[in-house]
Order: sequence, then C-alpha cells, then structure tokens
Amino acid sequence: MNDITPEQINLVQSSWGMVAPISGTAAELFYGRLFELDPGLRPLFKSDIKEQGKKLMQMISVAVQGLNNLDGIVPAVQSLGKRHVGYGVKPEHYDTVGVALLWTLEKGLGSEFNEDVKTAWENVYGTLAAVMKDAAYSTA
Repeated sequence: MNDITPEQINLVQSSWGMVAPISGTAAELFYGRLFELDPGLRPLFKSDIKEQGKKLMQMISVAVQGLNNLDGIVPAVQSLGKRHVGYGVKPEHYDTVGVALLWTLEKGLGSEFNEDVKTAWENVYGTLAAVMKDAAYSTA
C-alpha cells in the first residue's frame, strides 16, 4: 500500500467535507464525466443512476472517514473490489474512475482544489483502488 501521510488524510477529509453537502450534484458530475470518458461503462449501471450516485457518495464518505484506520477499512474495500468484478468492472476502468473523480473534485472545490489536495486524493484513490484490484483480480 502507498504511504498516505497524516497531512494527506487531513486534506482528503477536509476537502471531502466541502463536497459532501453537494453530494447529489457531485455524483451527477462524476457520472456525466465518467460516461463522457468511456461511454462503454454506461451499460454496467443497471439501476437508477441517482440511487447509484447516493451509494457512491456514501461509500466515499465511509472510506474518507476511515482513512485514520486504513487496516479497519481494507476488508470492506476488498469486498467492494470483488463485487465489482461481478458488475463487469475491468482493471483499466479504475483509471477512468480516478480521472472522473479528480475532475469532479476540481469542479466541486474550485480554488480549494490545489496541487496538495490533488496529490492527496491521487494517493488515497490509488491506494484504495490497488486494494480493490488486488482483491478482485489476484490469482492467489
């Protein structure tokens, strides 16, 4: 796992605190950008996209709140990765999701989305995505 610094955890948690109140809009922005980046992902989402957006925002909130105890959230993140295989998610989709997430955060945070915040989110997302992919696609 990447080493996530306490400063990065603080940046991710405080910036997410600014996005959470607009989570409905953030989810719309995210999925709009995701499908723009890769229209082939749209068919993977069978349920109502607004409901899916709520689940996404809740999942991100839980992960962000749990960053102070990474070992405590790893089993849930691994389980999430394994479930996503069944939804048709492929390893390369994680990169597209990361791009869409960073874009959404930049739109939602405006001038608060500086280089330090971006780097913190890249590190946190990269770490959690790696845990999900390892759990989902490892042959062990």
